[in-house]
Amino acid sequence: MAFFRPKAKMDLTELVRACQRQDARAQVVFYDRYKSRLLGICLRYARTVAEAEDIFQEGIMKIFSKIGEISKPESVDSWVKTIMIRHAIDYYNQVTRKEILSSSYDNADMEWQVDDHSAVLQRMDVEILMETMNELPDGYRIVVNMYFIDGYKHSEIAQLLGIMEATSRSQLTRGRNLLFKILEQKGIKQHEIL
Repeated sequence: MAFFRPKAKMDLTELVRACQRQDARAQVVFYDRYKSRLLGICLRYARTVAEAEDIFQEGIMKIFSKIGEISKPESVDSWVKTIMIRHAIDYYNQVTRKEILSSSYDNADMEWQVDDHSAVLQRMDVEILMETMNELPDGYRIVVNMYFIDGYKHSEIAQLLGIMEATSRSQLTRGRNLLFKILEQKGIKQHEIL
């Protein structure tokens, strides 16, 4: 007689349905499935690892509290990502936004001659890029993340952050320029990225 049954692998629909029934084992599997991806999102929006972990823990609790709303379990991947991004933005709006959106980096008017900034960012070493992006002032970092990495449009960014579209465009331009300036200060030249 076997005391322990081997864990049967649940498909995504079964996993979501089990979580909706508040099955603790399914919640652990769900948590393990999404932890690294969601924590990665939080790290992009937070100033520190500790802050990212706080955002993640609060966000995962929000996900579990709202999981009953999912009517199409096969779409849970994008739903979870959206919930976590929005939670990180809410955290920013409540906690961090009181600080000045820009800092002494306002003079970051250096322009690199690159038309496709997304392609440049995709070719970079992820670790260097994330480390450098975390050096940006909060307002720049949030908009750069939302636009280049998460694919939001300026109208969506403006709505989520409660700013004007022109402010979103300005923050993106300044943030992008500052990002490239910091990269250059680290010894990464434009021709090395391209």
